[in-house]
Amino acid sequence: MGEPRDPGFRTTRWSLVRAAAGAAGDDRGRAALAELCELYWPPVYAYARRRGLDPDGAADLTQSLFARILEKGQLAGVDAGRGRFRAWLRSAVEHQWANERARAAALVRGGGRPLVSLDRDAGERFAAPCAAAGDDPARAFDRAWAHALLAQALEELRAEYAARGRAELFEALRPTLGGGGEARALAAVAADLGTTEGAVKVAAHRLRRAYRERVRRAVAGTVADAGDVEDELADLFRAAGT
Repeated sequence: MGEPRDPGFRTTRWSLVRAAAGAAGDDRGRAALAELCELYWPPVYAYARRRGLDPDGAADLTQSLFARILEKGQLAGVDAGRGRFRAWLRSAVEHQWANERARAAALVRGGGRPLVSLDRDAGERFAAPCAAAGDDPARAFDRAWAHALLAQALEELRAEYAARGRAELFEALRPTLGGGGEARALAAVAADLGTTEGAVKVAAHRLRRAYRERVRRAVAGTVADAGDVEDELADLFRAAGT
């Protein structure tokens, strides 16, 4: 049996941008933008929280930003050849904040129908490390972007392992992705799974390699030039504090 198809990378992030821009205002454009929202709302939310907005205000600003992008057709002017989607989106939220200088309206533009369902608890989990580190809003955006992207890669890997009937192995080995205390952890995993420590070491190595590959692919989907991938990866891990 072949490896399960990775649904998270059927399209690149820039192809979603093109789809949203090319069909702005219709259902296809809205769906593409909604997918971008689902992927990248946490850094926008973290930025708003570090600007001093409460959770409701941060959620409102996040919704209104993406609604404004759709309404104004702003994605049509985005050129993948000009750089990284992270930089464009951070500039967009900074511009939004500079224009509003206040809490976003409670009703989202477009008839009050939100583009994305925001999980406030998840948003707070992304924003909390930024507050603890004393990040300014721009730094908070980059840190939350990094954590969101790493979380996406982790969830995709979890789904793949579950599809292969190896969810228990994934959950047992997931802590090793962060490093620290690995030898003791692997010995305990081997005992829990009724296998050898050597077999678990091999499985842990494969998991780390698969995780790195997914992170790299996620990053590659947000930059225009393949030559920027290494720099963006370095920025990612620096922002995440790993």
